[in-house]
Amino acid sequence: MKISRIEHMCEGNGHVIIKELLDEKQLNGKCGLYAEVTLEPGCSLGFHMHYGESETYYILTGEGEYNDNGTSWRHVKAGDITFTPDGRGHGLANTGNTDLVFMALIIKD
Repeated sequence: MKISRIEHMCEGNGHVIIKELLDEKQLNGKCGLYAEVTLEPGCSLGFHMHYGESETYYILTGEGEYNDNGTSWRHVKAGDITFTPDGRGHGLANTGNTDLVFMALIIKD
C-alpha cells in the first residue's frame, strides 16, 4: 500500500492524503486508481477534468462541498456517492471540522 501526501492537488487548498489500496497494475489496467483519500479541515481537491475515464467518490466520514462539473456545488456527507463521467470535471472541499475521508475509484473507459 502506497501513501502519498500531495500539496495543492489540482490547485486545491492545503494537501490531500492518498492511500492507494490497489494500483493500476493490480487492477489489470482497467482502473486508474482505487484509494482512500483524506482531506483535512480547510483542504480541498481542486477542480479537474476526466478524459477517457470516469471517477466515483464514496464519502466515508466528514462533510464537504462537491463541485459538479463546474456548474453547481452540492453538500456531501458520509454515505453520499458522486459520479463524474468521461469528459466532465469535479472538485471537493472539506468544509467541516473533521477529516473528510472518501473512497476514489477511477475506471478507464
